[in-house]
Amino acid sequence: MSRTSAMTSKLLIFLIFIMAAGAASAQQLKIGFVNVGRLISESPQATVAMEALQEEFAPRQREVVALQAELKEKQDQIQRDLDVMGAEERRNAEGELRRDERELNRQQQEFTEDINLRRNEALRKLQGELLREVQTYAAQAGFDLVVSDGVLYASEAIDITEQVLEGLKTSFGAPGGG
Repeated sequence: MSRTSAMTSKLLIFLIFIMAAGAASAQQLKIGFVNVGRLISESPQATVAMEALQEEFAPRQREVVALQAELKEKQDQIQRDLDVMGAEERRNAEGELRRDERELNRQQQEFTEDINLRRNEALRKLQGELLREVQTYAAQAGFDLVVSDGVLYASEAIDITEQVLEGLKTSFGAPGGG
């Protein structure tokens, strides 16, 4: 955790206690906690997004795996034929093998970059949906403050993750949802 985020977390906790102490005499402050990691891993929206990514990139993944198999087969063939190859034939085969390795590495790198970009896009969209659901639930349930990351402890009494998750499941099943 960076020094800035640690300081921010401490300041937030301090402010919460001050607000709670000041508001205790006037009214009861309603605070909730949401485990965003759990929402991301358990929401149907996240499951569908990850399945869509897998489906989208499956053909390219199969292509890369096939190229790996071809390269391995070429390496094995050259290794077997090394004793019977002439010097020039050996140089040509090794040069072709190096070109194929570079091409495979390039395709693997492009594949990794592309899937990471799409995963990040999907995660940003999902985080937006999760935030809207948390805000909707918090407003409807009358929460004054809902916190997430940077919390060192949150009792189950203020953990509203399950309720938000249920809202996500409901909105996913609704027409036009997910």
